[in-house]
Amino acid sequence: MIASENRPARSATAVDADDILRRTLRRHAAGVTVITVPGPAGFTATSFTSVSLRPALVSFYLGLGASTASAVQEADRFAVHFLGTQNAEVARQFAHSGVDRFEGVAWTEHEDGLPVLDEAPAWLTARVTLRQPVGDHLLVVGEVETGVVHQDATALVHHDGAFATAHPLLPQPIRRAS
Repeated sequence: MIASENRPARSATAVDADDILRRTLRRHAAGVTVITVPGPAGFTATSFTSVSLRPALVSFYLGLGASTASAVQEADRFAVHFLGTQNAEVARQFAHSGVDRFEGVAWTEHEDGLPVLDEAPAWLTARVTLRQPVGDHLLVVGEVETGVVHQDATALVHHDGAFATAHPLLPQPIRRAS
């Protein structure tokens, strides 16, 4: 590569950190959830995780520039909806910006105006205990208050840029190196 006068040369093998992150994270399968807050507002998230059992804490991340960021920053509670493969269109709808994400989606107003999606196989609600900017995202942690499991469902996952399904694998022997 040729260096400009203002920038040092980069090797042909050097790759931007954000490109590495994007390319490698495509290899990571993640469960698909929809997070909702009063308003109603909501978005599709693959960043949901359990934090602690005692107390029961969960978390998610949201881009600071997301259309729902202000509603999430103002909310004192949130609901997490665990989606099954039958909810792929709901996941797609809640992933789009600039649309009424609740249009055509059956939901019930829970305590304090918290929207709960009727067709989600399972959901929980949490009270916000921490909001912390982290890079270009907002980390939100909440203490679990309520939850319901309506039905068994094959989990909806996101992998390699697309929605997918997870199936149990049969145990297989470990292949030993020769």
